[in-house]
Amino acid sequence: MTTLLRNCWYVAVSSKDLKPKKIIHKKILGEPILIGRKKNGQVFAMRDICPHRGIPLSYGSLDQDDITCRYHGWKFNTNNGKCKEIPSLTKYDNLDVERIQVLTYPCEEVQGNIWIYFINTNKSQSKSTDIPSVPTIPDFGKLSPGITETMQFSCNIDHAIIGLMDPAHGPYIHDAWWWRSGPRKFRVKEKHYEPVSQGFRLVSYNMPVSARPYKILGKDVSIEIIFQLPGVRTEILKGDRYSACLLTCITPIDEYSCEIFQSVYWTIPWAAVFKPLLSLLTRQFLAQDRDAIIQQQEGLMYDPSLMLIDDADTQAKWYFRLKQEYQRSQENNIPFVNPLDPKILRWRS
Repeated sequence: MTTLLRNCWYVAVSSKDLKPKKIIHKKILGEPILIGRKKNGQVFAMRDICPHRGIPLSYGSLDQDDITCRYHGWKFNTNNGKCKEIPSLTKYDNLDVERIQVLTYPCEEVQGNIWIYFINTNKSQSKSTDIPSVPTIPDFGKLSPGITETMQFSCNIDHAIIGLMDPAHGPYIHDAWWWRSGPRKFRVKEKHYEPVSQGFRLVSYNMPVSARPYKILGKDVSIEIIFQLPGVRTEILKGDRYSACLLTCITPIDEYSCEIFQSVYWTIPWAAVFKPLLSLLTRQFLAQDRDAIIQQQEGLMYDPSLMLIDDADTQAKWYFRLKQEYQRSQENNIPFVNPLDPKILRWRS
């Protein structure tokens, strides 16, 4: 069974899917989470269970900064989770209602996605100053994604991550006329990788042969791919005319399923007219990976011995090394040190 990383930021929902004065229920890392947006646009997250009788608070209502439970009307402040009112109490009751509290989570909205920080519940509560910044896409400022698609994968987060970062599955899983067509032409790929703060990056290089969609960006299209724990992959493309970015974030629902958030950003001023088509193609692209994962589960149910080979699977090996070192740093309360070294990887694809 995999171990889900904590003390990390996870995407909970796309900004476009949470309107003002609305609340939604999500299950993340096996926990029930209520996510809401106040009238002023501020987002918040808290445990989706009323401490009185256990009914999910998401069945209740949001009023200004308070969540009211639909069962008995208990009211909780969404900023700190403290109880503000218990309607059934009388003047003869001696109960300090503020001592009753619902767990709240650090929650931020950045570049069109709403992120939640999950503190290690086995450790003491981290101070706000200990919480790192939300992952952002460099050079894209406050730009929101042109499109965002979400899809559930019926597998643990490890298989989803190593499946999506796998450089050798493309010709077989993503063989489509609108992406690449004609007979498969395999070439030896040689890429330079180096460590970053909590992961690794494919060092930017100019693509000698671009797939059809990349040519929109102009000539001399460069690509840089960054992967960081717990499951954030950023693919940045820059041409001599425009830039684009594909942000893929993987959030575990529980040990056996996860949710993929894929956001596409661009600086192309006229691309908005193609949003419906781009959304369709993005869903198809994700669905191809999802379908392969579903088929993979048929074999994994027998708990077979699996193998990872060099160099095509080296990135998967790096992911497990990074995860192991991160877990060790958390358990021993020591700083995380990236165990990877710069390396050139080669494979045929």
